[in-house]
Amino acid sequence: MKKAVLTLFFLLNCILGFSQDKQFNLQDFYKYNSELEHKVHTVFQSLNDSARVSQMIVTSAGELGKDNATVKKLVQQNKVGGVIYLKGTKKSHKSLITDLNSIASKNKQLPLLHSMDAEPGLLKGRIKGSQPLPNAIDIKNSKECDSVVNIINKELLSLGIRQNFAPVVDISPNNEAIKSRSFGSDKNNVIKLSKAFINSTQKGQIIGTAKHFPGHGLVKGDTHKQSVYIDGELQELDIYKPLINADVLSIMIAHITVKNNDQYATNGLPASCSKNIVTNLLKDKLNFKGLIITDAMNIMKAVTYLEDAPLKASKAGCDMILMPIDEVDTQHKILAEMNIDAAYKAQVYQSVKKIIRLKICLGLL
Repeated sequence: MKKAVLTLFFLLNCILGFSQDKQFNLQDFYKYNSELEHKVHTVFQSLNDSARVSQMIVTSAGELGKDNATVKKLVQQNKVGGVIYLKGTKKSHKSLITDLNSIASKNKQLPLLHSMDAEPGLLKGRIKGSQPLPNAIDIKNSKECDSVVNIINKELLSLGIRQNFAPVVDISPNNEAIKSRSFGSDKNNVIKLSKAFINSTQKGQIIGTAKHFPGHGLVKGDTHKQSVYIDGELQELDIYKPLINADVLSIMIAHITVKNNDQYATNGLPASCSKNIVTNLLKDKLNFKGLIITDAMNIMKAVTYLEDAPLKASKAGCDMILMPIDEVDTQHKILAEMNIDAAYKAQVYQSVKKIIRLKICLGLL
């Protein structure tokens, strides 16, 4: 009965009050505001645990993602909180996003958070027919970076995409997986251009994402194909401190295993599933309070070998699970673990509140 009353209160607020309240933006996310806190609390309390956990799960769409019928069914059943678009035309992306938003609205669900790997060199592959852009390695200064980001933002906003899994902040263009996706080998230049990219992205009211934590540039191998190791010191960690201080809103965790490191070894697990990396290092030591998302969970051999990897990633401290092989199974296993582990349940609640806060700051709620 209490849940029903809270749901009714939330819906009435949406209809009668929210449009008259203060409108927040992404620059408000890290600031304390009593009205924003109240909105987050009200929305959170209107959801049951099943709907809360769904907010953490991101499915895939487009030519390289799941078929449209499957994605629509997942949204219809309220099993996901977001969708990443992998490849398609402007027309196909826009049509599907419109349909999915309509399904969520009709079923009185929270709005979806639509995302894309819109790195400069990948955009033309993600949105066929979009303006060709230079690879990140060819961007030489902040002015060029701003110009490129403004084009990316315009393309994403025209489709309704509000989360960009970019920039790549790894420091080497020579790694098999990174190549020209990086801003280069000079750490200071990478930090400068990454800051510029993130700042322009978030000023445009799109979530920026620094990736791939704790660093994919100085390792051998490709996590798409095999387990990859950081052997010893985390040499790229210094890149993230200034980006966190500059209010990057999201960080993506790589499926890299850390060994021969007394403080941050992952005991054979990929970093995305290691509490030592996600919570002890990123949250506690680096004091990152934004959204933590995994790299893709369904196609990367460095993580697909691991049983219950999505659950392990959530227990490690990740807020969003990107492209699990089975979204419904992921939701069920997280819910089951919440029922037997009160501390984990509280952690999940904090993840969900972050996502709700971002959706409010994006103007989606």
